Amino acid sequence: MNEIQHLTNKLNQFINERNWGPSQTPKDLAISISIEAAELLEDFQWISSEEALEKNEENIREEIADVLIYSLMLCSKLDLDVKEIIEEKMVKNARKYPVPGKKVMAD
Repeated sequence: MNEIQHLTNKLNQFINERNWGPSQTPKDLAISISIEAAELLEDFQWISSEEALEKNEENIREEIADVLIYSLMLCSKLDLDVKEIIEEKMVKNARKYPVPGKKVMAD
């Protein structure tokens, strides 16, 4: 079992122990990702990145964790393999944004 799956299993156990499963719909998880990402942005609003980290590092860490937790839960709910979808997206991004001066290889 890889580390991502281990974390996902721990999160699912946490949710199941509290009977939160029925409220964990894909729609609500997607909404929660957006809300937590907005909360993360608040820590950076109107100040430099350096100042934000100095003032808000603990909260920034917590908000990043919240975004990742909800993202993992959404993948779990949709039965998506996190490693697979990230690797697929990286391939698409490499084609869309090739390294300047490098020839793009066909599949």
